[in-house]
Formats: sequence, structure tokens, C-alpha cells
Amino acid sequence: MRKFIVLTLTFVMLLGLTSFVSASESGKLLIWADENRLEVVTDLAKEFEDDYGVPVKVQEKAFGDIRDSMRVEAPSGEGPDIIVGAHDWLGELVTNGLISPIDLSGMKDNFIKVSLDAFTWGENIYAAPYAIESVGLIYNKDLVPDPPETFEEFTNLVKKHTNKEEEKYGFVMPQPDPFHTYPFMSAMGGYVFGMKNGVYNPSDIGLNNEGAVKGLEKLNSLYAQEYIPYLDYQTMTSLFKSEDAAMMLTGPWEFSNLEKANINYGFTQLPAMEGQSPKPFSSVHGFMMSEFSENKMLAQAFIRNFITREDTMIELYKKGGRPPVYKPAIEFAQNDPQTAGVLKSARQSMPMPSIPEMGAVWSAWEDALEVILNQKQDVKPALDNAVEQIQSSLEESSE
Repeated sequence: MRKFIVLTLTFVMLLGLTSFVSASESGKLLIWADENRLEVVTDLAKEFEDDYGVPVKVQEKAFGDIRDSMRVEAPSGEGPDIIVGAHDWLGELVTNGLISPIDLSGMKDNFIKVSLDAFTWGENIYAAPYAIESVGLIYNKDLVPDPPETFEEFTNLVKKHTNKEEEKYGFVMPQPDPFHTYPFMSAMGGYVFGMKNGVYNPSDIGLNNEGAVKGLEKLNSLYAQEYIPYLDYQTMTSLFKSEDAAMMLTGPWEFSNLEKANINYGFTQLPAMEGQSPKPFSSVHGFMMSEFSENKMLAQAFIRNFITREDTMIELYKKGGRPPVYKPAIEFAQNDPQTAGVLKSARQSMPMPSIPEMGAVWSAWEDALEVILNQKQDVKPALDNAVEQIQSSLEESSE
């Protein structure tokens, strides 16, 4: 009889996992995860169910669809309890009241600071971060055995390995690309938006301040002398994989392609400019809780007790390839030299601003880079014009 009851309960629970949980429902958890996180989260769901006796369904969604689906489904009661997402969704999700703060009290010291900063809005943290990525200097070890540590060393290597007649270059990067160019502007003190009371302040734009101008002028001098070619992302990677470029600027998403091409490469942070470290944008991923969840205590328990564990963070790293931000898992990940390089760069990074106003920034910034790096306009007036366009766009959108 007891065996029959156990089998019956198991059957009912399995039904709950597969069909009964289609939205946040009291006493049952629903988690949205993309294919890269699906296996790890599904295993944790089974463990959680065994420990808590609570049905958990993990529903696969394309990463790019999760935010849009939250916007539509959560307020109507069709959304999940937990989602996996990126920190630059934060502004939209928080300001629209779609996610709740996460309680990480007693465990904040286990995360690298930049990862918590990325998910902080005002005084609250809105996710348990688990992975980070940022751009850095990828170099061909056969051509550049020792990567440059200063901009002067970098400049010398760029000139040494550039032969325009043979279409060989010391360094390549995609343009016009604000994301990849930002480290050169931030190193000297440039920034996109300043901070006010723990939130980005769209009235404070630093893309044309003294540091931004000075840093971009240093980079532009190599374009002006034709040591760095003006090209797109695909051309950049093709030159590097054919060993016609000694160094390039991009992120860990390119590692698998370089390994397939059998390139002996390394990854490190960009060289210092006048003793100051470049601060690339970083993207941080984490686990967030829906404001519309019927099970916030259970969702918090899942995130605190099952996600923020060393073994979970290591498994997420193994499956996704992105460096962990959970300190107990970092030692394991740093056994891989490329991951160690990404972490070195990421620790100096700045989370990409997560406010909706970033939408007004990109096109004006791209236009400025295009005219600057093609030597059609000086750095200062071009950046001034870009900031004026951004300010004008933000004023129009606020009316």
C-alpha cells in the first residue's frame, strides 16, 4: 500500500512538472532558462523538488525572448517565478515593476564587486549573478609571445607587425563600434552616464569629457597613420585567423572559432594608458525573481540555496564557457588561462549602463567614430556633436 501511495505521488508530481505549471502558481515553481543553462537548472530543479517537495518546471526559452516574454506575460499572470537574464535588462525590468530584489545578505563577499554592481539599482540587488564577459586583447602567441602592458609597448608592436602592402597588421578591431572602442575612452576617465543615488543619471554624459577625448585621440593617432585599418567585425576575425593580424580586440565568444582555426592565442586586458587601466564594458548574467511570483519565499530559497553554490557555479561555467563571478568557483575556472585572462579584464570592467536611455546613445556614438577614425573630423568636435544629439534625443523622448 505504501509503495502504491509513493508511486501515485510521484506520478502526480511528474504531471505537475510537465503540464500543471504553465505560469507562476502558489506552491509550484516555474523557471525560464535558455538552452545553455537548461541542463544545469533542470538538475537543480529535481534536487529542489526532492528536498522541498515542491514541483518545479524548467521551461526552455531563447535567451533573446525572455525579456520580451516577461514584459507581456508576467503582468497577466502567465509569467515565471525565476528567469535567467542579462544585467542590461535591469532598467526596463525594474522601472516596469517586473522583478523583485534578491536577498543576498550574508553572501555578498562571495561575488566579485563588478557583478553585484551590475545588478544593483538604487539600494537593491536584483539578481544573483553567475557569469561575466568583457572584451580584451586577443593576441597570437607565435607573433606576440609577450602581450603589451602599456600603450607605448602596444604602439610599438602595432607598428612592428604592420605591413600595409602585404595587408598584415599589428592590431585590428571592428568599427564603427562603441562597445569595442569604449575601453580606450574610459581608461582616461570617459564614461557614458554618471551615477546619482546609485542609479545612472542620463543628465550626466561623459562621452566628450577630457579623458574620453584624450583616450580616443591616442587610438585615433594610429588610425591617422594607417597602422590600424578601418574594418568590420568579420574582416577583423578573418585577418586574425589567417595570421595576418597579430592582435585583435574582442571577447570570449570568439574563443571556439579560434580553436577551430588552430590559432595559438592568448587573452589579456588591454594595455594601460598613462598608468590607467582601460575599463571595457562588461555583461553580467544572473538569476532574477519575478515581481509577480506567487512563490517568492520558494524562489528566494532556490536562488540562495541552490544557485549560489560552488558546484552549481562550476557546472554553469562548464556548460556556458563564461567565467564565474562567484569567488569559490573562480579558482577552478582560472585553471584555464583564457578564462583567467577574461576575469582579469572583467575585474577592471564597467557594467554596460542598464537604463533605457542607452537606446539614444549608440547611433550618435557610432556616427562620431565613423567621422573621427576616417579622419573627417577631429575627436573633440565630433564627440561634442554626438553628446548634443544624445541630449536632444533624450529631451524629445521625455516630452
